[in-house]
Amino acid sequence: MRFTPKFRWLPTPYRSVLLFIVWLLLNQSVEAVHLFFGALLSILIPLLTLSFRDPQPLIERPLLALRYILRVFGDIITANAQVAVLILGPTKRLNPAFVKVPLDLSHELPITILASTVSMTPGTVSAEVYPAAESLAEGEPMPQRWLLIHVLNLSDEAELIASIKQRYEAPLKEIFQC
Repeated sequence: MRFTPKFRWLPTPYRSVLLFIVWLLLNQSVEAVHLFFGALLSILIPLLTLSFRDPQPLIERPLLALRYILRVFGDIITANAQVAVLILGPTKRLNPAFVKVPLDLSHELPITILASTVSMTPGTVSAEVYPAAESLAEGEPMPQRWLLIHVLNLSDEAELIASIKQRYEAPLKEIFQC
């Protein structure tokens, strides 16, 4: 699926803003010449590199993305405390397991963000996404994809799957509108 940018001259606006800010930070100046070259480079670099990138969905709801980031930070802090309690207690209470989470996401970028989110949260690690998109023949429809997760302490598999889908996958579907 091809994604066409909203603005032809600014194919990746968030990347352009980031490049502009980094340019100003590297130069440690907001003089007119630095503002001009920062703006010029933040428009030209994404235009020149557009053909090298695989098409990915755009962030359609940036405020929801910010809320997602804050949720993940909060979950990381909470999970750190839970994992500390688990590993400092008796190890026979631990119930490590692998869990297959069915994915509703179809694009690589949101799946990568979901897998990274799961891995950043202490107590869980993303092990694999399968079937891999590269393993399919050209034009073949994408079958159901799964995210394989290793969990340090599994109490209820259905609850874990529902939590990941509700807390992380659903907001990603809204952010990228896919």
